[in-house]
Amino acid sequence: MNPDLNADLKELDATLTTIEKVVDVDELSDRIRELEAQAADPSLWDDPDHAQQVTSALSQAQAKKKKIDSLRGRLDDLSVMYELAEEEGDPDAVEMADAERAELRADIESLEVTTMLSGPYDEREAVINIRSGAGGVDAADWAEMLMRMYLRWADKHGHKVEVYDTSYAEEAGIKSATFVVHGEYMYGTLSVEQGAHRLVRISPFDNQGRRQTSFAEVEVLPVVEETDHIDIPESDLRIDVYRSSGPGGQSVNTTDSAVRLTHVPTGIVVTCQNEKSQHQNKASAMRVLQAKLLEKKRQEERAELDALGAGGNASWGNQMRSYVLHPYQMVKDLRTEYEVNNPQSVLDGDLDGFIEAGIRWRMAQQSEGE
Repeated sequence: MNPDLNADLKELDATLTTIEKVVDVDELSDRIRELEAQAADPSLWDDPDHAQQVTSALSQAQAKKKKIDSLRGRLDDLSVMYELAEEEGDPDAVEMADAERAELRADIESLEVTTMLSGPYDEREAVINIRSGAGGVDAADWAEMLMRMYLRWADKHGHKVEVYDTSYAEEAGIKSATFVVHGEYMYGTLSVEQGAHRLVRISPFDNQGRRQTSFAEVEVLPVVEETDHIDIPESDLRIDVYRSSGPGGQSVNTTDSAVRLTHVPTGIVVTCQNEKSQHQNKASAMRVLQAKLLEKKRQEERAELDALGAGGNASWGNQMRSYVLHPYQMVKDLRTEYEVNNPQSVLDGDLDGFIEAGIRWRMAQQSEGE
């Protein structure tokens, strides 16, 4: 086997071995056996919420173990593929092995990125808030384009999305939207998307066809769990109910089921109108409010550490990514320098390159701050 090829296979093996150690495959196997025993207990479904947590955790653990085992098997098979191709002197077989090696490298590197998600909330589901910024109607349209981008990304990866609230702008687009992306490590994965997103294009709303720059803000929060103990006294809440409405003010509900929660001490406002009942909307709004208060608490703690010199630079700046549709075609992340020349594919949900580069960048920033 040629030395360069042999070195590449050894590098892939070393990366995968590191992943197996970080994940701790033996401990993962023990965890699966423990969850399987719980799932087999007939009394498990006496508590449906707990049962769902157990079955979900089991499914995720099994999927992770299966993925690692599959990559290890493919890497072992790849060496055999090259040996057979070399013995037979078959260039087509070598070409097939090269294609598999490139695909395997991409899959191993993708899994390597997920092992970098070790923050206290990284494994949680994500609450995403999108708000239109400067740019008028173009900014509202841009906010809706961003929402579609994240929904398309989630759909491509098989993650269920639950929309809590959408506030439509008068002419086009949205003022804001709040939705949850379900799935393990969604917060850790999508948190690198937080910040101001800038769009440059010929405005479809300008009669003179002038170029317009518009902004939208993306906020990513971890879904709050019962163990977080975010206590919100009723006296700290102002609760308003009203009728849900869709684009153009069209009534989508004939009862006052939409809920607006105002946390008086902080001024944080959360709305939810996408559920059928006032009770469901209030529960969803409370989850988002708790997530916002948890994030506020984390930021305050981080600021205290930074003031003591114990933390790295946690601020990514305001504008984190630029999407240019005119006069040239490019999407560029201003933190990682990662860029692509096909904005449409990105807007259609092809975000993996940006997300992986963001996670690696964040790890490097954290290492520098230590």
